[in-house]
Amino acid sequence: MSNIIVVFPKRENAVNIRNSLVRAGIEVSAVCLTGAKALQYADNWSDGIVVCGYRFQDMQYIDLRESLPDAFDMLLVASADKWMDDGLPDGVVGLPIPIKVYDLVNTVEMIQQTQSRKRRKRRETIRKRDDSQRKIIDQAKALLIERNNMSEEEAHRYLQKSSMESGTSMLETAQMVLTIMNE
Repeated sequence: MSNIIVVFPKRENAVNIRNSLVRAGIEVSAVCLTGAKALQYADNWSDGIVVCGYRFQDMQYIDLRESLPDAFDMLLVASADKWMDDGLPDGVVGLPIPIKVYDLVNTVEMIQQTQSRKRRKRRETIRKRDDSQRKIIDQAKALLIERNNMSEEEAHRYLQKSSMESGTSMLETAQMVLTIMNE
């Protein structure tokens, strides 16, 4: 499932949102009061959802959205008049206050399902690599096997883990390994 970060300037609001989600069976990964802290958490995960208010102690939601990795979506919980006129940027879903727990939970579940579909689609794309892409990945594995005394399975796992941690595709990670190790 997605990592959920709850960000509100008032601790009690953040805790109430977290508690509502947890009671509904949705795991919340982090709760914080500032956009900077939310970005720190987001850097540790490949994707997720930020449930937040309009303004934090250090920035507004739009600044946070622009700084978040693309694989993160945002659920903005704020007065509709703050965002209805201008609309919301890509990757942001709005939920007007006052909110109902039912609406909050359903919206988060909807975003999670969308992210799950995106992950599946990315995996299918990865499976459809052409021969030149497979060759680059195999070359990187061979180099890791030779220089680091890894098994083929360990080299493959290393490339997978590195690509997930860096937020790049396995092909890009293989290209980086080849570039760095051939210098």
